[in-house]
Amino acid sequence: MAASLSGEGRVPSEEEAARSPDSEDSPGDEHRTLQLCPGLLSLPGEVLELVLCSGDLDYKDIVSVTCTCRRLRDVCAARGAVWRRQLFARWPSIMKYYNQLDLLDWLEEYKTRHKAGIEAQRIVAVFSKLLIIEHRMPCEGFNDLDTSGYPVHFIEDELLSILQTENGKCLTQKYCAKKILYFMRQEATICKLKGFLQRPVDQQDILEGAVLIDQYCNPLKDVRLENIQAEIEYILRRVKVYLSAKNSRHPSLSPQTGESSHIEDLDLQGQALDALNHVLFTEMMFKGNVADFYNPLNSYIHQVLINRTGIPISLSVLYLTLAERLGVHLEPVNFPHHFMLRWCQGAQGGSNITDYVYVDAFGYGKCLTAKECEYMIGQHVTEEFYAAVSTKEVLQRMVGNLLNLGKRESKDRSFMLLRVSLDLYLAMYPDSVQHLLLQARLYFHLGIWPEKVLDILQNIQALDPSQHGAVAYLVQHTLEHIERRKEDSGPNVKLRSSEKDVCYSVGLLIRHKRYNYSGVIFGWDPVCMMPPDWIENLSVHQLPQGANQPFYSILLENGSCSYVAQENLEPHPEPGPIEHPDITHYFSEFAGNHYIANKELQFQYPEDTDFTIQQSLLRQSNAPQLEP
Repeated sequence: MAASLSGEGRVPSEEEAARSPDSEDSPGDEHRTLQLCPGLLSLPGEVLELVLCSGDLDYKDIVSVTCTCRRLRDVCAARGAVWRRQLFARWPSIMKYYNQLDLLDWLEEYKTRHKAGIEAQRIVAVFSKLLIIEHRMPCEGFNDLDTSGYPVHFIEDELLSILQTENGKCLTQKYCAKKILYFMRQEATICKLKGFLQRPVDQQDILEGAVLIDQYCNPLKDVRLENIQAEIEYILRRVKVYLSAKNSRHPSLSPQTGESSHIEDLDLQGQALDALNHVLFTEMMFKGNVADFYNPLNSYIHQVLINRTGIPISLSVLYLTLAERLGVHLEPVNFPHHFMLRWCQGAQGGSNITDYVYVDAFGYGKCLTAKECEYMIGQHVTEEFYAAVSTKEVLQRMVGNLLNLGKRESKDRSFMLLRVSLDLYLAMYPDSVQHLLLQARLYFHLGIWPEKVLDILQNIQALDPSQHGAVAYLVQHTLEHIERRKEDSGPNVKLRSSEKDVCYSVGLLIRHKRYNYSGVIFGWDPVCMMPPDWIENLSVHQLPQGANQPFYSILLENGSCSYVAQENLEPHPEPGPIEHPDITHYFSEFAGNHYIANKELQFQYPEDTDFTIQQSLLRQSNAPQLEP
């Protein structure tokens, strides 16, 4: 009974949902309904709502109900429980965006979510086609999402539904949906980070900043500040249980104690930190990740909470946040090679380093003197390095750690960690010429987004004219790259006589051996031409012949496109017409068991037409297929 979101069915207009069968309500309407449903309309409105909110009624059934009489139409009001139930029954994952007390036009929400789904599907289809034809993701094309006019969470929800579908036909669509979702969430996070940095210093919470870094680096993970805070609360409750056994009158146990209410007594502060150390490092077994110190997961606060391991700075962020909630004021210290926290033992705000002890969260919360800190790192440190630093400086060091890891990374050919850490650093320090130049060189090296490279280089030239030599070199070669790309965007003639391994041709109808879907070939490459991360995401390297085999661009029967390895294809045993909106863009007619390429496609594949006809004739006569 239920209609598919992205397929059949039509969401009714608000007028249809609110209109009775006749142009005007007539006394006979209610009588006819009573005949059909004797006793139903005698029920109270609340009970009628419950009836209509139960069972398997879908939106078409509700529309039918509203068209019977005024009474049922009123029960199914746009702002009532019936349409709210329809919205959440069809898209349960969006419930988290609403409050139980929200009084909205639920019918309008339903229609908006449906239309947003259609728009998201359209954008994914466009990107999939461009990817298959041009073998690259069009970065500038993401701007379509900014002008769609639909709530971002609706678009995201549809993209997630594409990712979660168990359909082997949609691998390229999933890849594009993943890329778009990745970009959307990163754009939203970078905007939040910039807003965060514009706040007054005393309103910049270190934990929130660390979560924003985590979100930007892991946009496809469900990393939310409220979830991290819930984990903090859980640890805090355990600390308070342990502390109450030691001192039931400790001020940290008071509901009023928190970040705005610090404990003055040093002994009481020490009791709170002792309890924190016991729970965090003994009971819950948090520790420094000595065995895998350079793993970037150590820098992501959600992973620190999951794995209970981290590096000095991530463990310090966790430790400082918990200490503040217990009423103990600690300050971050940008100590060389080993991030620390300092705990004042004298008058608050003292400038003498002897007024402080230094808490090593990486070392199980051990307190060190200034001299012991120097002994730990094996070098003398001037007093300036014992000073407290701002939240922005803490985040800068976190991002700097990721930058250094990104520079070391050699396995990831897309240099994703380096790219995201550069984005974060430049969001904090947009005029850093050194990092702008590194970003321009990285994009240039990867051969992506040349227009963005030119913008960066122009900015560098304005900030620091002394960089003219490096900038001029990159500008020249970037412009050459843009010109080559324009030349390459034209038809690329492919001769099958030069590619002995290519077994199929444009116009042939094929079937996927594993997923059993049908399609028509509209292009081929002698080897896989997709970006490295596409090859990795679709596990092409696990195929017997890997990426070093012919790949075919295919119009599928479901209206989408795909890019498939030759070893996964076979000639269709019962070839027939394919329903696809782009058929006429590539083919002039269907010739019984194959398609005839149009002039543009014949120009690009001049030897394919004869081969396709030959193969079709052989199939008709049941003769063995010729080798290409």
